[in-house]
Amino acid sequence: MCHGVCVDQGGAPPVFSASAELDGDHLRVLVTGEVDMATADTMVQTVLREPAARVTLDLRAVTFFDSAAIHAVVRLAQQFPDALDVLPSRQVGRVLEISGLGDQAWLRPA
Repeated sequence: MCHGVCVDQGGAPPVFSASAELDGDHLRVLVTGEVDMATADTMVQTVLREPAARVTLDLRAVTFFDSAAIHAVVRLAQQFPDALDVLPSRQVGRVLEISGLGDQAWLRPA
């Protein structure tokens, strides 16, 4: 079940999905698939749709992460200072490390 934007390609795994679950003032957003120029803004909008004091951005099922995705996560980190936790997939962690963002306080290595 998907509460965000889901792309279904005839039984194949979704190319991208983002779903949000609010628990009190803590928002958990599960993102799967490819986060790129076409989907990064949808990921941000999924986070911003619900008012929350804390946000966990679960990217452990993300398979592709480009510069637009990096920019989107940095925007969210600015929007939620000291209130964002990003759970990266190996791929996301590697991209953030290469980008010089591997030591950010919001990044929670798996």
